[in-house]
Amino acid sequence: MAYEKVALIGIGNIMFHDEGLGAYLVKYIEENFEEHPKLTIVEGGTLGFTLMTYYQEYDKIIVVGTGSKEGPVGTIGSENAEQVMANESSIRKTANEVEITMMIEICSFHEEMGEVQLITMVPHDIIDVKNAMTPEALEYMPRLVNETLIELASSDIILTRKKSDEVSFKSIIEAYANPKISDFTDMSKYVS
Repeated sequence: MAYEKVALIGIGNIMFHDEGLGAYLVKYIEENFEEHPKLTIVEGGTLGFTLMTYYQEYDKIIVVGTGSKEGPVGTIGSENAEQVMANESSIRKTANEVEITMMIEICSFHEEMGEVQLITMVPHDIIDVKNAMTPEALEYMPRLVNETLIELASSDIILTRKKSDEVSFKSIIEAYANPKISDFTDMSKYVS
């Protein structure tokens, strides 16, 4: 199905090991793929309910983050809004899962919500405070990228790889862990 406005939102706290995998994923896509006119990429981090406007203003919202589904590290799950709401009674173990469920519920009351798809990956460690990813989870990030690209393609968003050298997950994680003032000198990219 084709959509006019699609938002890809990576969520999670980069301060807690694998919890930041959604943020790393969207940065990887932003760095390694050409822009698409119908796609907005959002590093949602821990913005929580402030992301609700995307749910209301976009035709489709793809949210990527950690999940607490049963399975080994790297297990990928995908649920639409109806499935998330149907599983609401099951225990949500992360703050992100609780917030997403609540946002979907609130938006559905107003009948102003785009189609939502939640893509999650089972992490190895979201407890320890460390601005990095565990090797156990990092190994599965290419699969998560692939699943995200498949979901985008099903929304008629086909991304093209940039011709430049690949920016690796390790270098993206390193940049998040050690930001430099030069990374923020061109503030025009942060101002709409």
